[in-house]
Amino acid sequence: MKPPRACPVPYSELSKYRDRTRALLHRYFRTALEVGRLPSLLGREFFRAKVSSYRMHTFEDAVIFVHDVERCLEALDSLDQKLIATIIFQDYSPDDVPLLLNCARATVFRRFPEALDELSRIFLASGLLVEIPCQEAKNVTSEVSDCEQTK
Repeated sequence: MKPPRACPVPYSELSKYRDRTRALLHRYFRTALEVGRLPSLLGREFFRAKVSSYRMHTFEDAVIFVHDVERCLEALDSLDQKLIATIIFQDYSPDDVPLLLNCARATVFRRFPEALDELSRIFLASGLLVEIPCQEAKNVTSEVSDCEQTK
């Protein structure tokens, strides 16, 4: 994994990366299972009985990817890790999580998006996610870009 660098995206704009972060976590989950490991938040080694058709370029690429994502997940606090493991990896509804983790419903609905944003920040800093470029408006005579207009 590359050495971490400062996240180029302000915290207020991290929410636009949530879908990409979720997709990266789903890819991590599938890849971790394919290389014979449960994701670190769920346990350790296991051996699969069936091989899926999803492939990375090489086995080494898959192992490196899994390792890099695991290091990023370790940077989260334990509640954020549990929320991601339960909602994304175990596919529970956020409504079911308060009973499973013995916490308030409001905590789950507040902390889960914050956990995704923090993980997005970590992925951006490590290079696992690339920054979404700011889009210029087409056919607009203004000298100001869309990014500057929203500020």
